Amino acid sequence: MFTGIIEELGTINNIRKNTASAVLTIDASTVLEDVHMGDSIAVNGVCLTVTSFTSTSFTADVMHETLNRSSLGSLRSGSKVNLERAMSADGRFGGHIVSGHIDGTGTVSNIKKDDNAVWYTIRTSSDIMRYIVEKGSIAIDGISLTVAWTDEESFKVSIIPHTSASTTLALRKPGDIVNLENDCIGKYVEKLLQPYRKTGGITKEFLLQNGF
Repeated sequence: MFTGIIEELGTINNIRKNTASAVLTIDASTVLEDVHMGDSIAVNGVCLTVTSFTSTSFTADVMHETLNRSSLGSLRSGSKVNLERAMSADGRFGGHIVSGHIDGTGTVSNIKKDDNAVWYTIRTSSDIMRYIVEKGSIAIDGISLTVAWTDEESFKVSIIPHTSASTTLALRKPGDIVNLENDCIGKYVEKLLQPYRKTGGITKEFLLQNGF
């Protein structure tokens, strides 16, 4: 589990591509301070497993499914990536619950300066938009952010200078692809309600029968 609070920017050192998978070597420092084999590190919001490491870098395998659902396949040597270690039990929960399991991608459609903030407009599919609500949480490339505005096909977030300086968002431009992970709460609620849809949904009678 992650919180969406980025610890540092790493740099892609090497990408070894196979037929339908890849192995990433990423230069880093902070996330390597207490690293162990098998640890989870979120790379642009994607939970990856450390398969080897040195004092200055680590490697991680990326499977076919991850390449299909995320923007990791577009990375190249020299690309900057957001890095976050899995949350420690004694740490502060500064963001929101982030699993590192990407729901899909979005496209940066507009970037607008607003005094000391920057507005980013992200277009994405209806399958992802259905779980995005105004003032709710969204992880963009692993960054925990608050949704400030939505319509049927896009949403906006407003970025403070610290977030801009500490993450890859400052490097993004219109047309760039970003990884998106919805707040998991909405997905679980929808799943739990599915049996009731088959019986006519949640009605007044249903609520009365169940003590509401």
